Amino acid sequence: MCITYFSFSANTLGTRKSSMPDLPVSNEKNSAQMTDVSMTDVQPENYGVLLGRSPAMQELYRQIERVAATDASVLIIGESGTGKELVAKTIHERSARNNKPFIPVNCGAIPARLIEAELFGHEKGSFTGAVQQHVGYFENASQGTIFLDEVTEMTGEMQIKLLRVLETESFHRVGGTDLINVDLRVVAATNRDPFAAVAEGIFREDLLYRLAVVPIRVPPLRERGEDVELLAQRFLDYFNRASKTEKVFSRRALDVVRGNTWPGNVRELRNTIHRAFILADKNVEIADPYAVTSSKKTSVTDGFISLPIGTPLAEAQREIILATLKHFDGDKRQVAQVLGISLKTLYNRLDVYLAGSAGA
Repeated sequence: MCITYFSFSANTLGTRKSSMPDLPVSNEKNSAQMTDVSMTDVQPENYGVLLGRSPAMQELYRQIERVAATDASVLIIGESGTGKELVAKTIHERSARNNKPFIPVNCGAIPARLIEAELFGHEKGSFTGAVQQHVGYFENASQGTIFLDEVTEMTGEMQIKLLRVLETESFHRVGGTDLINVDLRVVAATNRDPFAAVAEGIFREDLLYRLAVVPIRVPPLRERGEDVELLAQRFLDYFNRASKTEKVFSRRALDVVRGNTWPGNVRELRNTIHRAFILADKNVEIADPYAVTSSKKTSVTDGFISLPIGTPLAEAQREIILATLKHFDGDKRQVAQVLGISLKTLYNRLDVYLAGSAGA
């Protein structure tokens, strides 16, 4: 892992809205690599697997082009659904390592008791169930790029071990004695504000600075202007090709696409288009996510909701969710936090409500 250091500030790393500054380089060789990069192959709409022509995306493309020419570690910061893995893959594909493996790892999805063995491998008999030697993600990514998604979800103990590997460029398999040297690029990602995670004691500050040699912020969909309609049409085109159909958006559907803030970002937009496509005959209609109305028996006054005694529990839950959604102007993330449920659970509930409304 060849490390090139860039200077950055807390504002650069934060997830708040800000444009990334040019990244000053302290290494002359890598500085030459960075300044000689040409942007002539960056198209107005497409950049590798990324799509968008908004100023926010053009700035993102410039940052990727610069950092891809180096071996610097990268920390990608962005909300859920913004496409952080696609950014990581684009960095890899435009780097000198592009003919070597790109290995994505969702750190938040691996149980704490297994993550060390998954990342660094294990020897036969090293623990119960280890019936044969296992080569971990780091070895599989040799000469290429490893992408550590949701890196802030690692336990403190695992963060220490990862930091050690990044500093020494070597590790032992679990239960092994042979030292394994590794040459790869590390790209990590988080949907948290990393400095807030450090302040809360969730993430180690030394690991943050080791990973964030170059921090890159991925803009949420609400900051991308006309990209929303561009993406929606691209998704519809894809579904049409896959199904050999010629469905089109209705005018009302496009109004909904333009008017929604899409707190779930590109992932939410794609799933919404897919659902509407499946239900459509010729014209694709998209239900306004905030248009599901409450029962006439329910009243909301000054932030309080009143329900008749005997209201079924499922209906009461529905009314509370919809009233809270309206109160917070459709901010699903805030609604989930206030109600004490996960964002995924909220989306699942709203899908059920919208499906019931459409079938009514």
